[in-house]
Amino acid sequence: MFITVKGERKEIADNITVSELLKLENIEMPEYVTVSVNEEFVQHENFDNVKINDGDVVEFLYFMGGGK
Repeated sequence: MFITVKGERKEIADNITVSELLKLENIEMPEYVTVSVNEEFVQHENFDNVKINDGDVVEFLYFMGGGK
């Protein structure tokens, strides 16, 4: 199946979860990543349960602290 990850169209295996996609994409420190699938945020506790479907658009967001 085909999905869009970080703005890039990719072919991946069917029936993978958000957790499996994070591993496939070699995401460092996945515990600090917020994932959106089709502009809907996925809760960290659901990463193992939410399946990625054909045509989905997935974004990985990193929130950085800082400032004064």
